Amino acid sequence: MANDILQIRNVAKSFGMLQVLKDVSFNVGKGEIVGLLGPNGSGKSTLLSVISGFQPASGGSVVFAGQEMTGLPAHKVAQHGLMRTFQLPSMPHRMTPRELIEAGERVSFSLGAVLGRVADRDGRVAAVIDRFALGPVADIPASALSGGQKKLLSIAVALRGKPQLLCLDEPTAGVHPQLRTRMVQILREVAASGVTILIVEHDMHFVRGLCDRCVVLDGGGIIADCHPEALTENERVVEAYLGKAKRMEAVA
Repeated sequence: MANDILQIRNVAKSFGMLQVLKDVSFNVGKGEIVGLLGPNGSGKSTLLSVISGFQPASGGSVVFAGQEMTGLPAHKVAQHGLMRTFQLPSMPHRMTPRELIEAGERVSFSLGAVLGRVADRDGRVAAVIDRFALGPVADIPASALSGGQKKLLSIAVALRGKPQLLCLDEPTAGVHPQLRTRMVQILREVAASGVTILIVEHDMHFVRGLCDRCVVLDGGGIIADCHPEALTENERVVEAYLGKAKRMEAVA
């Protein structure tokens, strides 16, 4: 469809004899916040890696913003405006959050432009640090941050590249509840600014509070594509997470 920014068509992924993804197809519309859900081992993170170019697909295609991404390496996919974060973000030992956020800012080589743009850059960097609640840790090594702060910093750094689509791999895992609330606010603001978001996530409270739609994987294939509120009424989803005799609310 014309309003779709991402089209996943019959994507498959195998590692030797192990087939992790089987004929996965779905679309993501511009401006949507879509949760990519499923029990452990369902193929969520592998699919995110295929979409973002960190793993090649064994079959099928990935079309982003009308362009075929299948087979492109991650840096080429990122250049088209598709950025991702990782479940366990790796941070440099010497650079600070402030320096990481500053990195990538470009200035002209004329002295007047440099002085003016440096001042503008400093203001933008300060605004990002404040937005992501990183002020108290802005000038210590990024590797010394807490897990939740690293997640926030990785999102801030990804957004520095002005993505059209931001893919997040379990952004709330190991994150303090207060930071989770802050993360919901930030991601709503990001989506309101025109960035589409695709999130691999387990936290059902987070998903219900943020996502417009959920795509659920089990055994490498899609078993549901619905509004978050419909998840508890879907027998295949309930069974995939908990078994037939239990209810979905227990995972919340």
